[in-house]
Amino acid sequence: MTQRNSPVAPPPECFDLDSETLIIGAGACGLIAALSARESGQEVLVIEADPVPSGSTALSAGLIPAAGTKIQKSAGITDDARLFAQDIQAKAHNENEQALVDTLTENAAPLIDWLMDHHGLPFSLVSDFDYPGHSRRRMHGLPSRSGAELIDALRAACEEEQIDIICERRAGLLFHENGVVRGVGVLRPDGVRETIGCRKLILACNGFGGNRELVSEHMPDIKGGLWFGHDGNRGEAVHWGQALGAELRHLGAYQGHGNVAHPHGILISWAVITEGGIQVNRLGQRFWNESQGYSEAARAVLSQPGGEAFAIFDARMADTARQFEDFKRAEAAGAIRTNDTISGLARDLGLPADNLMQTIAGIPAEGRDAFGRAFSNGGLQAPYCGVRVTGALFHTQGGLRTDAEARVLDKTGAPFANLFAGGGAACGVSGRSDGGYLSGNGLLSAAVLGWLAGKALTESG
Repeated sequence: MTQRNSPVAPPPECFDLDSETLIIGAGACGLIAALSARESGQEVLVIEADPVPSGSTALSAGLIPAAGTKIQKSAGITDDARLFAQDIQAKAHNENEQALVDTLTENAAPLIDWLMDHHGLPFSLVSDFDYPGHSRRRMHGLPSRSGAELIDALRAACEEEQIDIICERRAGLLFHENGVVRGVGVLRPDGVRETIGCRKLILACNGFGGNRELVSEHMPDIKGGLWFGHDGNRGEAVHWGQALGAELRHLGAYQGHGNVAHPHGILISWAVITEGGIQVNRLGQRFWNESQGYSEAARAVLSQPGGEAFAIFDARMADTARQFEDFKRAEAAGAIRTNDTISGLARDLGLPADNLMQTIAGIPAEGRDAFGRAFSNGGLQAPYCGVRVTGALFHTQGGLRTDAEARVLDKTGAPFANLFAGGGAACGVSGRSDGGYLSGNGLLSAAVLGWLAGKALTESG
């Protein structure tokens, strides 16, 4: 993509403000990085474009996968980083850099234990259903299973540590000289531009899903999908990386979701599908193997007439999904319809009753169906539930290549002296497209790379 004006410039003679460690972005990555840096004795400043910290994290379920945590062990779950790494690579068809996968999986459990022991975050396991592709139950979340709760907890921990977070400051210009980042230029709400100097810069800003030009260029298959991510995802890290000569990887990778209530725009937990639910199109017919995952579901749903589908499940599955705040919001908004008969549900959803009854009758109580999906829950039972859904883009998974300390690498593989990245700014472990996304990959990368970036030392004075 051609830039009219370079997003990188030489530093000014003096800065309006100086900081030892400057973090751009107050999502999970940035806040964890701040806590980690403060524990390492660094002076920390976090800047955030929004009025309050949120980011992509606040729109998620706030679940971080980790293998070998104290919580797993107390629950009798045997898991380790090696098995976790195998699951990630299997989902991504071995398209990920193994060193990055190992870095994330080996540090995830110590990070979760640290957040609990040192900062009091009350994580617990999602223990009543399995996420596709994970061979163990390793999703760790806070009580409401809400990303907003995770952000609030991390922000409270930062406040406890007296870490400064300045909101409504959007970084647009990066100052660079002789291989060293010197600071950034930011825009205030009143239009005044400020400069902030630093000795260490952590890019914890989001990806580029909100930049339609970049999405069309790198992931055209999802360009027509609903943008369900954070509007701050504009791709600054990509532009800075290009201007600096950093290595960018897997810009075609993203997390989609094919179970967003339409037109309500509320995420419907994939638990309703993994527990035995199905998706049908406007004809009341199934059209794919839903066990492949919710990221792939976005393209599958968007390929159907009208770019929509209907998730069909039952009251048992709804009970499981109610642990998620989003599902309860969808119920309160009237997005989810419930009926004692299939024909009644079809009428409520505007589907052909005969086709829907035939489709549901074709679901095996046990064994595999014609799509190759395995069922084992005895089939759908009354009362039946359904919701109209569409496919959406949640966040991008490609970005700046980093090393084992979350240090940004240039095109030769050499690290920049004092530039680090995590979260949406960095390349994750979801392969090259949507099909490589394993549940939780986004927050795994954000949390672990943020933790590592925070405590890492720089090579510059």
